[in-house]
Amino acid sequence: MQLAHQPSIWDLAEEAALTPLAGRVARHELSAGAWVDHLPGWVTGSDEVLDVLLGDIGWREDRRQMYEREVAVPRLLRWYSGQEELPHRLLTDAREQLNRHYLPELGELFVTAGMCLYRDGRDSVAWHGDRIGRGRSADTMVAIVSFGSPRPLLLRPAGGGESLRFPLGHGDLVVMGGSCQRTWEHCIPKTARPVGPRVSVQFRPRGVA
Repeated sequence: MQLAHQPSIWDLAEEAALTPLAGRVARHELSAGAWVDHLPGWVTGSDEVLDVLLGDIGWREDRRQMYEREVAVPRLLRWYSGQEELPHRLLTDAREQLNRHYLPELGELFVTAGMCLYRDGRDSVAWHGDRIGRGRSADTMVAIVSFGSPRPLLLRPAGGGESLRFPLGHGDLVVMGGSCQRTWEHCIPKTARPVGPRVSVQFRPRGVA
């Protein structure tokens, strides 16, 4: 895959590494028992990870039925079960650090890793919640680590309302927790401005999708 990307001018670390979570990640309380944790620049040297993720790691293009025709999903996808080796050792380290930090609150481990590749501003994901499986009826968490050009993650109450905006790219972390998946929705909108590729890595507990 040949996707040109602009390295971050703020993150000059040559080797990818994680910064601490404790005392740095900021929680934003939402409504109906939902919350979002946000930590910009959790990963330093994130372009090293992006270079690997833009390679041949098994990206696939899904298709879906829309009205009377089948259309391509506007992003590429890759999913890793808990038994598969992740494509960069930092991602394994990230899952382990997330588990140490959130296990007392979550009560279980992050296991799977879903990945989305937004190739340019035409790629997007519509308003939704991760409500397949236990997220439909129970509180849970989804932790997202972003690599590449920043794109805004928007959140709004389920069914509509004023949205919140979190720019995510270059090693930023966001964790959606509590009732967030069933009482709020999130999206990555399309944009007409020139943007490079972004990869979103989503860590989830087993049975949440």
